[in-house]
Amino acid sequence: MGKADFLSPKAISNRIKAKGLQKLRWYCQMCQKQCRDENGFKCHCMSESHQRQLLLASENPSKFMDYFSDEFKSGFLELLRRRFGTKRVHNNIVYNEYISDREHIHMNSTQWETLTDFTKWLGRKGLCKVDETPKGWYIQYIDRDPETIRRQEEQARKKKQELDDEERSAKFIEEQVRRGRDGKEVEVSGGTPRIAFNLGASSSLAGSSKPSSVLGASALKPSSSSSMKRKDPSDSRGEKKRKSALEEIMEMEEKKKKKQQAVRTDYWLQPNIVVKVVTKKLGEKYHKKKAVVMEVRDQYGAVVKMIDSGDKLKLDQNHVETVIPAPGKRVLILNGPFRDTEAVLEGIEEKDFSASLTLDSGPQRGKRVSIAYEDFSKLA
Repeated sequence: MGKADFLSPKAISNRIKAKGLQKLRWYCQMCQKQCRDENGFKCHCMSESHQRQLLLASENPSKFMDYFSDEFKSGFLELLRRRFGTKRVHNNIVYNEYISDREHIHMNSTQWETLTDFTKWLGRKGLCKVDETPKGWYIQYIDRDPETIRRQEEQARKKKQELDDEERSAKFIEEQVRRGRDGKEVEVSGGTPRIAFNLGASSSLAGSSKPSSVLGASALKPSSSSSMKRKDPSDSRGEKKRKSALEEIMEMEEKKKKKQQAVRTDYWLQPNIVVKVVTKKLGEKYHKKKAVVMEVRDQYGAVVKMIDSGDKLKLDQNHVETVIPAPGKRVLILNGPFRDTEAVLEGIEEKDFSASLTLDSGPQRGKRVSIAYEDFSKLA
């Protein structure tokens, strides 16, 4: 039976089949021939060309196996280095990309029987970092290229130099601050003794005549008393420095924050308030829908009733958020110093992410306060 014509359907079909990837077990590495099925592979093994290749390989089998093993290792590592770099990756992912090339060296012609054996061999030779997990073997390429090593050393040197520069600048700033403090101390408290020392020196130099010594002594006494009088306010100014308006405001703000933190809690759910479901685990049916808290359980959980469908759900406070009503509506403060206090929403302060409320219950009824969005919610 003759061969099919080049443009016949059978010939076109054969070319299409031969173009794609075939079974690896039906590939002859010595002849570099891919067979489409078991019968074709059997016929190829019985052919004269295959027998001649086997005779050549039988003369020096280790030479051919070493050559194929080296080619397989080089191609695999080159793909791992170029495609994944030094990232940790599953060995099967790299192998699947490697065998996607029709011209690759097949593993059945190398010294390794399985991919696991090849992976362990890479780890023993120090070519890759390998580790076994329940999901299989992972490999990480070790880049030993001199250019890469030089670049890494240069980056490490630059980083160390930057750290040294930062430490040097920090030490310089500390030295300047210390000198500034020492200079202030000398200027405030050291000025008076310097004046007294000069007067004493002048009196000792003028010790030859009594009137001058008496004058020096009399001049020394008022100077010391005046220096003592001048020293008190300077010391008081040094110890109790007057605070600026900005420092006073910052101190008041810190005290206010500490006071609010002291009365804040990490739970805020209350009965009869309206909340919005924010979790997506319950599906689109309940996501972004409003509900009323019917009962609070263990402070952090609640039983809510959906407003639209009437369904009852048990949710955690992390699955819901507060609802801000329109101005003029009643709300309940859920956290902070005015916890459990009903109020009326007056307006929204968008810049501060808070709202202006007028307290409607409690001893401070009628007082206007600013409360954050998450600290109050609409009453049912």
